[in-house]
Amino acid sequence: MQSRIQTIVNSLDKNKAESIEVFDLREKNYFVEYAIIASSLGAKHTSALLNHIKTDLKPTETFMHVDESEDWVVIDLGDILIHIMTPEYRVKYDMESFLTSLSDGKEGNTL
Repeated sequence: MQSRIQTIVNSLDKNKAESIEVFDLREKNYFVEYAIIASSLGAKHTSALLNHIKTDLKPTETFMHVDESEDWVVIDLGDILIHIMTPEYRVKYDMESFLTSLSDGKEGNTL
């Protein structure tokens, strides 16, 4: 699992995603084991990051569902959710607070 997480983080990082955080939810009553949140540089970059993730992960990962808009992309890998958001949407929806509350107040690991 850790190598899968690292592959996702590496893909996001090398393609200029910002403020990448990983939330370990294995001990929580949530429908995935991990959630990853990253900020894009804007709407076009959000779409570009999705394309890079697809290219980098498709050989080994099964994409259960992708929900895409210009400002927020959610990629469901079954046991991992990846959120790629514009900075404005990241502030507006504050997923970190929600996921932190699931993690007993422990913040995600910023990478």
